[in-house]
Amino acid sequence: MTVEQVMKTNVQVCSPHDTLNTAVRIMWDHDCGVVPVVEEGKVVGMITDRDICMAAYLAGARLSDLIVASTMSRNVVTCRFDDQVGTVSGLMRTRQVRRVPVLDESDKLVGIVSLTDLAVEALQERKSRKRKALSPADVGQTLAGICAPHPGSELAAAS
Repeated sequence: MTVEQVMKTNVQVCSPHDTLNTAVRIMWDHDCGVVPVVEEGKVVGMITDRDICMAAYLAGARLSDLIVASTMSRNVVTCRFDDQVGTVSGLMRTRQVRRVPVLDESDKLVGIVSLTDLAVEALQERKSRKRKALSPADVGQTLAGICAPHPGSELAAAS
């Protein structure tokens, strides 16, 4: 099964030059916790609701005074629409991300795939008894990998 079969295609985006207030409005209006940051048609970052909360708290500033570029993650993990879901699940696990922008052959954003999308698909496959691309156990292992302390962190050293 390919990513194209499980990804969401109605992806809302923002610009690095937008304010955090704009990014929050997109998240609120579209019930999402992450927004890809796009410039000149290319994904240049990702910004999450947590990123925004931490930035506002640490800067002691209003969201309308901070820009997306100052807060977004620039190390974006992406996949292709024709990648296998098992490959993307492994990518999520090793890179510890819950959502991955999906690109076409021209590196244009065509969707986003989340751990939730993979979990829903795994459960639907189980109910329909179709051939499984991912099992619920695979999704659980991916979640465990995503949630594991980052190597070198204080939590990782303590375990």
